[in-house]
Amino acid sequence: MPDPAELVGEDAKLVTLARSARARVGAVEGAAVRDGDGRTYAGATVALPSLSVTALQFAVASAVAAGATVLEAAVLVSEASTVDSLGLAAVRDLAADAPVYLVAPNGSVLGAVR
Repeated sequence: MPDPAELVGEDAKLVTLARSARARVGAVEGAAVRDGDGRTYAGATVALPSLSVTALQFAVASAVAAGATVLEAAVLVSEASTVDSLGLAAVRDLAADAPVYLVAPNGSVLGAVR
């Protein structure tokens, strides 16, 4: 799998946005997605007693709320070894084959789900 320097410019931007979203609030995970018009959306894990949303779900929900109907790519920054199934399902609702990059907190790409 490519390191961040090998990602195309717009996918590398998603890594930066996801890392920033995670760091800004000290969340477990951060995510970012790019819609079919090139607009980007970021989100972080929400874990409240009455509401739990994965970072990918948050980013996808933000895109949908802004009118996105298709996604080109997604990034999840996490210490986990896999992309969470709920977040992946949210991405797949708008993109059957868009890459979902799993990225370590230091920015290194761990893998991709297509």
